[in-house]
Amino acid sequence: MGSKFTKEDIWKTVKEENVKFIRLQFTDLLGTIKNVEIPLSQLEKALDNKMMFDGSSIEGFVRIEESDMMLYPDLDTFVVFPWTSEKGKVARFICDIYNPDGTPFEGCPRYNLKKNLKKMEELGFSAFNIGTEPEFFLFKLDDYGEPSMELNDKGGYFDLAPTDLGENCRRDIVLELEEMGFEIEASHHEVAPGQHEIDFKYSDALKHCDDIQTFKLVVKTIARKHGLHATFMPKPLFGVNGSGMHANMSLFKDGENAFFDPKGDLQLSETAYQFIAGIIRHATSFTAITNPTVNSYKRLVPGYEAPSYVAWSGKNRSPLVRIPSSRGISTRIEVRSVDPSANPYLGMSVMLASGLDGVENKLEAPAPVNRNIYVMDKEERIKNGVEDLPATLYDAVQLLKKDEILVNALGEHLFEHFVEAKEIEWDMFRTQVHPWEREQYIQTY
Repeated sequence: MGSKFTKEDIWKTVKEENVKFIRLQFTDLLGTIKNVEIPLSQLEKALDNKMMFDGSSIEGFVRIEESDMMLYPDLDTFVVFPWTSEKGKVARFICDIYNPDGTPFEGCPRYNLKKNLKKMEELGFSAFNIGTEPEFFLFKLDDYGEPSMELNDKGGYFDLAPTDLGENCRRDIVLELEEMGFEIEASHHEVAPGQHEIDFKYSDALKHCDDIQTFKLVVKTIARKHGLHATFMPKPLFGVNGSGMHANMSLFKDGENAFFDPKGDLQLSETAYQFIAGIIRHATSFTAITNPTVNSYKRLVPGYEAPSYVAWSGKNRSPLVRIPSSRGISTRIEVRSVDPSANPYLGMSVMLASGLDGVENKLEAPAPVNRNIYVMDKEERIKNGVEDLPATLYDAVQLLKKDEILVNALGEHLFEHFVEAKEIEWDMFRTQVHPWEREQYIQTY
């Protein structure tokens, strides 16, 4: 992945690997992977950017009166799925969405990230590098092939078999990813029973977001082969840690890490501090995008390692932002609130826009908070300038609406459709009667 393929390279690989079908993948507004599968006979048409689909059927795209959309495959994303049949394998491209007149579609999340990266380049930076840590749970499938609530193991952080019964599944996932070109850095059991993490190498933002989507697809596919269901739901179980997707990020300029300054405080550059300031300023607003489900806010509570408060530190892990100890080319900031239900393209767009606002306007980072924020009371947090993250999806969406920088970063189409979808989601949750309510009230009243 990431190599510069030509059409000739692709045809050669297709013949050598006995590829019979091609999947043209793209991501909708909510981060769900969509695809159109075509036979090999249609590959030339796809490579010529002539494949059309009905955009009115896709969440957050267009109305039925303007439904025709075009798929433009990114040749650099070509990969053959190694687990597919030897009788005829399946390959895929990740696509950008275009209008029939050949202009980019403003509602395409991948295009939105490209637009924000262009703004970064206009400010003199050459790359926005990202490294994420997506966590997931493994549940057993029932007799009907549906996800049960039975976990596959009772392991804990860094446990091994026999406690970690997901080890074989996790190993197979790693092998498939490596065969597809991923550079895997670590694979281990996470804190909660049934929870796992596989870390892959950082890369430029666009490629890394593509990799996140591919990673999710591989994890779910291989888990099912083991009789398991993999979920990236942020908080599937009460009383244990939820799943995060910590986002490590850095800006580069002329091949050098723009966040590193060997003479700076904490060896961080002025640019790094300005970027941190932008993240802190916009954190409560971008939370709607980085934590986009009702369930996301069941994770963002004190006591389960997920950050609930807006602060930064070079030392402890309770604030929203921490500075990992690596320096030099690996100097980076880590935003710990992000969860894996986020659309990665939109999540990285709003965090980049937030950081760039800090750089462009030379914002000053607040003082670091090196104490454990979880043991502070409300009065102490206010005294230290520590703001709470929004407590619900509804609150988060209201804060997003007021943030002009992020509204502009998303663009009118994505912003309006996202808000509409999330207000509907909140209203459905708000008006539903949940099991907890029946348990609490049905006998008492």
